[in-house]
Amino acid sequence: MGDILFLAHRIPYPPDKGDKIRSWNMLRFLASRGRVHLGAFVDDPEDMRHAEALKAICGDVKLIELKKSERWRRGLRGLMKGEALSLSLYYDPAMVVFVREVLRSRNVDRLFVFSSQMAPYALPYVNATRNCVMDFVDVDSEKWQQYAAESKGWRQRIYYREAKLLRAMEKIAARNFDSSLFASEAEAVLFRKLAGSWGHTVHGISNGVDSDFFSPAGVQPFAFGSRPAIVFTGAMDYRPNIEAVDWFVTKVMPRLRRAAPGASFTIVGSSPTPEVMKLGEAKGVTVTGRVPDVRPYLAGADAVVAPLQIGRGIQNKVLEAMAMARPVVATAAAFEGIEAVPG
Repeated sequence: MGDILFLAHRIPYPPDKGDKIRSWNMLRFLASRGRVHLGAFVDDPEDMRHAEALKAICGDVKLIELKKSERWRRGLRGLMKGEALSLSLYYDPAMVVFVREVLRSRNVDRLFVFSSQMAPYALPYVNATRNCVMDFVDVDSEKWQQYAAESKGWRQRIYYREAKLLRAMEKIAARNFDSSLFASEAEAVLFRKLAGSWGHTVHGISNGVDSDFFSPAGVQPFAFGSRPAIVFTGAMDYRPNIEAVDWFVTKVMPRLRRAAPGASFTIVGSSPTPEVMKLGEAKGVTVTGRVPDVRPYLAGADAVVAPLQIGRGIQNKVLEAMAMARPVVATAAAFEGIEAVPG
């Protein structure tokens, strides 16, 4: 049996975001069963310091920083070439060279591609001698379709364009890869309808949660100054999370504080945008930014909320809060794919 080439749109370590939790566990599982060569992008420069942790379990490792200053150039290139922006933003000649050289110099007979943005790097090398798996995680094209439906003007046109082009690529990938994976059976059911005759190669593999790590045992709860304490966790530069906390602060918190004047809402997560930081000016609302460990905040919460208006796949934030034995109040979008019984 030969080696494995693992491609990911975001460095799989540390597992501190939804997709990184999934990719890290996939990578760790595969690395325990064979030699894995890793190619991935890094959107947070701080994550570059974790390269050694990945080199400890992998063979060849190529990490490429996605610089914010290059996004406009890459986006413009995608518009001019008629490509999905999700794909053009992740196109890098250095990754093309890395993939080609690994496949030329190593005995790679298996490809594992994580997220649709990485599919173009692998498609030229998919053949009958290699077992090729595509983990889409979510149906990304559907997310852009939802964005378009809620937008107007030029944004709506851009979002509809992205949904159309990305869906075409998703279908090409499904036809060429041996298997297509999604983070929930609900996402798999949706994609089977899109994939048509190739639906039989589509599988739902749900996310899990490390219930030993996310356990209330041995965790010192964060001392919130007022009660009831309500918590939201997530990457705060991600649009669905931004929209969720904005809705909760503007629509829900005023009503809650009328009923319970001491109610507090704490937004816990990395990279809060200026829009999110401004929410911290509202009475009873705190924005923490990145924290070393979310568990104390979960352990100290009276309730954890996940008020997502748009959600794809399984929300790890909900699984983690449930594992910490906290009551979770969420929208239907945030509970999709989680087979829990309300109450």
